[in-house]
Order: sequence, then structure tokens, then C-alpha cells
Amino acid sequence: MKFSCERSVLLKEIGIAQEIIASKNAISILSNIYLEAVNDTLIIKATDIKVNFETKVPVTVVESGATTVFCDKFLGILSSIPEGELEFEHVDMKVIIKPTTKKVKFQLRSIASDNFPMFPTPNEEKFFSMPIKDFKEMIHQTVFAVSDDESRYYMTGVLFEKTDSKVNMVATDGRRLAFINKDINNEVPDFFGVIVPPKILTIITKRAGDEGLISILVTDKTIFVRFGSYELSSVLIEGQFPNYHRVIPENHEYYFTLNRIETLDALKRVSLFVEKSHRIYLSLTPGVLAIASEESELGIANEEIPCRYDGEPILIAMNYRYMEEPFKVMSDNDISIYFTDTSKAITIKPEPASDFLHVVMPMQS
Repeated sequence: MKFSCERSVLLKEIGIAQEIIASKNAISILSNIYLEAVNDTLIIKATDIKVNFETKVPVTVVESGATTVFCDKFLGILSSIPEGELEFEHVDMKVIIKPTTKKVKFQLRSIASDNFPMFPTPNEEKFFSMPIKDFKEMIHQTVFAVSDDESRYYMTGVLFEKTDSKVNMVATDGRRLAFINKDINNEVPDFFGVIVPPKILTIITKRAGDEGLISILVTDKTIFVRFGSYELSSVLIEGQFPNYHRVIPENHEYYFTLNRIETLDALKRVSLFVEKSHRIYLSLTPGVLAIASEESELGIANEEIPCRYDGEPILIAMNYRYMEEPFKVMSDNDISIYFTDTSKAITIKPEPASDFLHVVMPMQS
């Protein structure tokens, strides 16, 4: 195998491949990327067995062929050389990399491409498409709320489901829940709710643009995603996702409305005194919300911000992080917080209401 291309063409794609790879063991095939040069195209593949990545880039192919190389070291080589054309040649289980702008030559050992894992083949007829901007927003509004408790593995991913003419994403860690839905074409194939690992979703948000469509296929065990020149797939998380409908309150007795940026800034300042419990207190009186940290040996922080509220005074203890994270992923100017009493879940919604919401359980005062 022999080809040449611009360094910049490869660098971005190998960087994405490295995000997929979990192993750093140089003798493991799972630490390697698959490279196949054919018809002036370089096919690049990477996998950690659960998540698979494939893309294609234009190159000048002198001799067709395929091999695998240690991704971490290959990425280091590409990062170390200046912009310009480089030559890649595979000879006798060794890969020679030479930039044309420098008198330097790198030699990497390779592992035969036959040893690289086979990727699952999707059913082309079952894919459906939706705006990639909508899909990315669904991920942003939910993925931060997944649980990191491996003993409750069914909550370590995001529920993705189709209901009538909508698709939903839901995430929860047992103390909070994030929900969003988007309208889609009624002709989208029905699929049962599946639990998608965060890894593939995070890669999509980092690497996908905001224009165009994303193609999705959901099977019993795998989700396939295509956008631009990229093809990704991931093994799904097995298990029964909690009945989230029971968690979302049907109605609340009271609500107050805040400016999102002003509240985020206040939370940031008060957090300077937040202890390991992450507990803060929301003291609500007509027209004013006071945000305070727990009093400790170091001191206390308290800040008042204006709000739209005309009910009775109330004090709610909340997890600071569970307040801050939803506010960060929202883009609306105003946010309304709905509640009934200090022991029941609150609901955070944009003002005016949109297609997403966040439910958070209060802490003990």
C-alpha cells in the first residue's frame, strides 16, 4: 500500500479515531486504526468493540492495500510535522511515513488488517433522517444527566424512543431527569425505546456541524448513525429504563421566573463556598430569589437576584450542580421553575415553554 495526501486531511480524522479507541496497548489490535487505500480514497476505521467509527478521505493512491497502525503514535507523528504533503508506504509489516517538507522519516510497525474486527452491516432500508441540529440539541439537553453508577447500568445511557410523530431522548440518574422531544416524519420506522451509551452521542456533538441531516438506524442491539463522511455505530445498553412518565409532575401549584445568565452568574459566585454536598439554599420571596451556600468554617456566600414571583416565602435546598447544568445547556433568556412544596420535585422549563424540560429532586434542608 502506498499513498500521499496533505497532513491536514489526515490529522482531524485520526484525532477522531483516537477518541474512539479505549486501549493504549501498542500490541493490541484495538489500539490500532484500520487504513485501506483504494480508488484515490483512504478508508479509516477505529473501534473499541462497542463503538465503531468509519470515514473516507481523498488521497492519491499509488498502490492499493490495507493495514493497521498504532493510532496514538500515528497521531503523534502527524501532530509533530508541519503542514504539507506526506507519503505513506506499507512494506513488510512496517509503515514508513515521510513528510515532503522535512528530511525526516518515521517507521511504525503494523498489524495485518485481517486481524481488525469486522463492523456490523446495517439494513440500508431502515435508516431515517432528521435535521442534525435537532439531534444535537436533543443530546445537549440530556446527556449530562446520565448516571455514573455502574450498578444501575440501565441509567448510564440516554433513552431514545419514537412515539407517534416524535422522537424522545431522556436521561436520569435517579435524582434528576432531562427530557426532550422533536417532531419527525410519520414515515419513520417504529422502534422500541433503546438506551444509547454517552460515548457515541458525545462524539456526534463534538464532530457534527449544524447543517444538513443525520441518518439513524435503530436495531435491537445497535444504533447506526451517519453524517457527512462519517459512519458510527454503537452497541446499546441492555436493561429496562425507568418509567420516566411517573417522574415528570403533571402540574405544580407555584412557579417563579428568572433571567438565565444572571442566575448562572450568581450560582458561580455562590459556588465558591459550596461544600462536597453541593447543597445550596433558594430563599424565595415576592420579587426576590436569594441563593446561599451552606455555612461552613470558611464562611458563607449569599446573593439576591430579581425574579417574577408573588407567592408565600419558601426555602428549598437544591444540589448546586443539578441547578447549574440545565441552565448551561439552555439558550433561552428566561427560565421558569415550577414547584409545589420543598419535598417534591421541581420542574425547570424555558420561558416560553419549549420541547424540553428538566426535573430535579430537592435535597433535605
